[in-house]
Amino acid sequence: MVEAHAEGEVGRVVTGGIIDIPGKTMLEKMTYINEVDDSIRRFCVFEPRGYAQMSTNILLPPTREDADAGFIILQGDQAHAMSGSNCICTTTVLLETGMVEMQEPQTQVVFDMPAGLVTATADCKDGKCQRVELTMTPSFVHELDVKVETESFGTLTVDIAFGGIFYALIDCRQLGISITPENARKLVAIGSEVQRQLNRQMQIVHPENDQLKGISYAMLTDKTESGEPVGATVLPPGRLDRSPCGTGNSARMAVMYARKEIAVGDKYSAYSVIGSRFDISFTGISEVAGKTAVLPKVSGRGWIHGFHQIGVDPSDPYPQGFSLSDCWGEADDLLR
Repeated sequence: MVEAHAEGEVGRVVTGGIIDIPGKTMLEKMTYINEVDDSIRRFCVFEPRGYAQMSTNILLPPTREDADAGFIILQGDQAHAMSGSNCICTTTVLLETGMVEMQEPQTQVVFDMPAGLVTATADCKDGKCQRVELTMTPSFVHELDVKVETESFGTLTVDIAFGGIFYALIDCRQLGISITPENARKLVAIGSEVQRQLNRQMQIVHPENDQLKGISYAMLTDKTESGEPVGATVLPPGRLDRSPCGTGNSARMAVMYARKEIAVGDKYSAYSVIGSRFDISFTGISEVAGKTAVLPKVSGRGWIHGFHQIGVDPSDPYPQGFSLSDCWGEADDLLR
């Protein structure tokens, strides 16, 4: 395991010890983990080998000839199809450990992911991966201004958009709450309840791939005093993404474009609950099953901060780990 984080969000990278996951494509491999056997996820993610505030990325051989590496993101609830911060972590690990040869001043790495091909372009100098820019998957609005009835917060208006996975975007101004570290637990409660209610009342499915379905995350949104986006993505069963969130900002870009708030060619910065930053570029327009889709690029920095191995003693009574609500949150029903 190589420990890394991207703008505060931990994305461990498993560099050895897993031969492969059944499936002909990366999407089939993810589906196998989610629907057939998730023992590798539980083993890597849950305590005592893992902890709530992290993701684990398992490197796999690519299933496509046009990709350099494949990987799948494991989190507390399930395996996920795409993550910007985890792409930055994985790129940094591949280049700085020499698993992929680093070329200066730039190295390009193409990832085979369940959501599709993702290209990472790394700025490199003196053996260091200084910044990674990601060409994200086409992102589109599923539905705007959806009314959600919640027990704790009344009726909320949310936007649903796809940024590699499906998001519920919740404007904080309707709740009178700001995205700050001291409000983290409150933000988690809001996002968890909205995600729960939406997945109960709606069938949300990608129009071209029915294995990409349901709200994966809720993202609370706000702006700085100067008008720059701030976001807090809620990850089941109960924590905030420490980074600004690449897939979340891709989904948010689709909504901003639909509301005529941005135009092709615009560049801006997006901030997280801890003040870390991703730089966002709106590079063009595409189409997904007749829906207008935006083409985002997201860039941020990653850092390696540790190396270690994990395993299991045959007499260990917790071979697949455990989770407790004191750290993992109380929304166990959002775990799959």
